[in-house]
Amino acid sequence: MSDLENANPNRSSRALWVVLVGSVLLAVFVVIVLVPTLLVRAGIWSFGNGTFGRITHIDTSATAVVEKIRQLSRLESVNYTVDKIVEANKDTPGVPNFLAGDRMLFIAHGDVIAGVDLTQLGKNDVQVNGDSAQVRLPAAQILVTRIDNTRSRVYQRTTGLLVPADPNLESQVRQVAEEQIRQAALDDKILDKARDNARVTVTGLLYALGFKKVDVK
Repeated sequence: MSDLENANPNRSSRALWVVLVGSVLLAVFVVIVLVPTLLVRAGIWSFGNGTFGRITHIDTSATAVVEKIRQLSRLESVNYTVDKIVEANKDTPGVPNFLAGDRMLFIAHGDVIAGVDLTQLGKNDVQVNGDSAQVRLPAAQILVTRIDNTRSRVYQRTTGLLVPADPNLESQVRQVAEEQIRQAALDDKILDKARDNARVTVTGLLYALGFKKVDVK
């Protein structure tokens, strides 16, 4: 038998091995890459939320819910704006005002912010039962009362001929104006509005956390 004839069996064996290895590699590629890709495109397999994909777990224990709500900190749910005109007079008994009086007319523009301080929320204020959550919020309160200096001004100031202007009169008027602005907001039920808005915000947060039944008081 010639050398060429002896070499043919070896070549045939190598060719067979190449075919087998190639078939195995192709099968691995189909199983690992091609099949999952087709499943994802067909909507059968979703990496984020599918039958064979990863499952998202959200901690909805009472402690976790308390921490999530506390992260809202001081929830400013209502911003109330009001203008007030405050008049102040200083006089000396028995002396006409044009001689010893001091009169100021002040126009105050102020803001009152109300809300709920959620950092006061305690563990006993949250009850979790499966996909249901009950929350008892802290009472609504006035968080900020301030005079807007850029929009407030002394409209008129009249001082008697015999006395200097009192340098403390304006600060006293501002304090009175701030208190009147705060009272006007309270009279307009700002705390009720703050409470209702806070309930809406916290209710939305609990639904976003995955609860199906929510009761916020």
